Amino acid sequence: MRLECRNLNKIFSDGEKETRVISDITFEAREGEFLCILGPSGCGKSTLLRIIAGLMPPTSGEVTYSGEKNSGPLNSMVFQEYGVFPWMNVIDNVAFGLEMRGVSREERYHRSLAYLKKMGLAQYAYRNPHELSVGMRQRIALARAFVNHPSILLMDEPFGSLDAQTRLILQDELLKIWKEQQKTVIFVTHDIDEAILLGDRVLVLTSVPGRIKDVLTVDIPRPRNLQMESSKEFIELRMKIWNIIRTEVEKSMSLDHDAF
Repeated sequence: MRLECRNLNKIFSDGEKETRVISDITFEAREGEFLCILGPSGCGKSTLLRIIAGLMPPTSGEVTYSGEKNSGPLNSMVFQEYGVFPWMNVIDNVAFGLEMRGVSREERYHRSLAYLKKMGLAQYAYRNPHELSVGMRQRIALARAFVNHPSILLMDEPFGSLDAQTRLILQDELLKIWKEQQKTVIFVTHDIDEAILLGDRVLVLTSVPGRIKDVLTVDIPRPRNLQMESSKEFIELRMKIWNIIRTEVEKSMSLDHDAF
């Protein structure tokens, strides 16, 4: 599924003051592409993703899919706050989207168990989420996203709250499943190394109001791993991105604004 955002703007108003969060954002996510959106805190990354997901209307502009404006294809969104339902066991959490679509219990359990196996969680299928670690709960969220076979997978800093070791494991698991399914992924992050490790391209936003400052292609061959971070190509691209975004990070640190 190809996605296009055209001249997206979002302005929040409290009746007295208007705040422009994103400004004239135009880009395309190609079919099967892993596109990372990188920017300083508060630059409107999450707002942009919610507009794409249909959870929030833009003030102006439009989102189109495969060239036709509509309500959007089936998409799944994964947040930093893993968002599992504490009253459901693991397999029912994963199967929730399928249940909402009317898939039979036998079929949705069959599909969900297959993804739990991919995530190394099959033995915990009938446990409750509070019995599992934060990293395991985020694996549940990933399994729930992929089991629905979305046309587009939207991810809002899904590994941001995890420790470094767990983050690396889940990044690797995400890439394995993405390679199998070749879904279009839009992945929001503020971590340069994560963007390079995961993305086909990196879209860099300015500080608020978020505008596209640059779009870079990651020419480092796949599969990628932690060892590549010490390679010349990785280091050069990291420094290039940092030089692009550094002034925006400094601007965001000097601004007194709410996070969006």
